Amino acid sequence: VQLVESGGGLVQAGDSLRLSCTASGRTFSMSTMGWFRQAPGKEREFVAAITWNGGNTYYGDSVKGRFTISRDNAKNTVYLQMNSLKSEDTAVYYCAGDPRGLYALPVYNYWGQGTQVTVSS
Repeated sequence: VQLVESGGGLVQAGDSLRLSCTASGRTFSMSTMGWFRQAPGKEREFVAAITWNGGNTYYGDSVKGRFTISRDNAKNTVYLQMNSLKSEDTAVYYCAGDPRGLYALPVYNYWGQGTQVTVSS
């Protein structure tokens, strides 16, 4: 399974951005998918996760109410809609698939290469 993120960029505080992660492989539709982020000098942080059918979603405390995760299994794609962006959201955002344990931990079997999101204040 390969994961490819897109949609990152430079935006201003208060703006919105939508990240996409497209997966190859037939197991995508059966996998919980997650988004993590990592800022320079910091540990990788859980952002959001979604179960295989989209029935359950989970968010990190710092993004609750601002970010929304969704998926389209027909397109093998998971999305992260980010609204009301803040400078502290600046990080490399990674898509991940098929967790080996708790969805909020960076213990997924598959990872994308990451996409940079920079929010200027």
